Amino acid sequence: MNDFLGDSTLDHLRQIVHDDIPNNSRYCIRESIGQGGMGTVYLADDIALRRPVAMKVLRDGAADADAIDRMLREAHVVARLEHPGIVPVHDVGCLPDGRVYYIMKLVKGRRLDEYADASASLRERLRLFERICETVAFAHAHGVIHRDLKPQNVMVGQFGEVLVLDWGLAKVVCEATHGAPLDGTALPLMCSAKECLTETVAPQTAHGTVLGTPAYMSPEQARGEVARVDERSDVFALGGILYFLLTGQAPFAAVRMGDGADEPAIVPPRQRNRAVPRRLQSICLKSLFTDSEQRYVSAAEFASDVARFQNGQAVIAHREGLPERIARWVWWYRAPILIIAAYLLMRGLLMLWQRR
Repeated sequence: MNDFLGDSTLDHLRQIVHDDIPNNSRYCIRESIGQGGMGTVYLADDIALRRPVAMKVLRDGAADADAIDRMLREAHVVARLEHPGIVPVHDVGCLPDGRVYYIMKLVKGRRLDEYADASASLRERLRLFERICETVAFAHAHGVIHRDLKPQNVMVGQFGEVLVLDWGLAKVVCEATHGAPLDGTALPLMCSAKECLTETVAPQTAHGTVLGTPAYMSPEQARGEVARVDERSDVFALGGILYFLLTGQAPFAAVRMGDGADEPAIVPPRQRNRAVPRRLQSICLKSLFTDSEQRYVSAAEFASDVARFQNGQAVIAHREGLPERIARWVWWYRAPILIIAAYLLMRGLLMLWQRR
């Protein structure tokens, strides 16, 4: 084809095919930077404020009432959750062709799964994980359950900032069961009982529609028990992220269980990576219990236990024996212990030399 069309013509045709978004008076589309189940994220220029932004646009094939409702619900949820770990939403509207869009801050960085493949140390990974938990805990405190936490939905920015993305499956707990809403106003749109599917759905069950990513979703999500999905369901998914950071693998296969099937067993992290400390393995496995009552009660409690591990303290997920307690104490105070041991050794050698 290059014999008949020049390279510049081919590039122009590719842009027409892939970036078929009409511009409006406020935003000028530059290029596609991401794909989702029902929308595409574009790099755009905000002409009025002269800055680059990210524009999430509903695709043509997804422009039905359910998809529009979910897109608007996602924009409203993210806009109300003002936190450093959540990308702020600046605007929402419709393109000239009728497609819904919303404008976000443009974030540059790497997805967590890509970052974890690099040379980040265990301590650095755990610090990032604590910040993910803090962001999710903030959302929980405002009555929002993410329901699709996974490494691919976490971005690590150029300066170490951690951002939890893709709130399209978020479940908002109505004020009747979770206190006041985000800003003291009613949430008629976000409290809709309507549930929608994404590209990561698992099969339907008799209990309801299964939402989330099978490799990371909690057992109650996998069974379609929508009413039982709460903060501890996100704790399970956070445990899956921690499992990935420790082993490089998801806790489950991509395809997982149907109605009435037994929950697959999770391979302990140390069987996949012997360098994982036992106490850290216990923390990870506590978050991944099939029974939600045995998990951490909140993302904040989960983060606190990881912080205790980082600080050399006892963790609630692991029952230590006396040898383990002594070993932990020695390891944490190894620097002063080595200094004292070196001093005693030198003192002993000096005494022997004086006697001779």
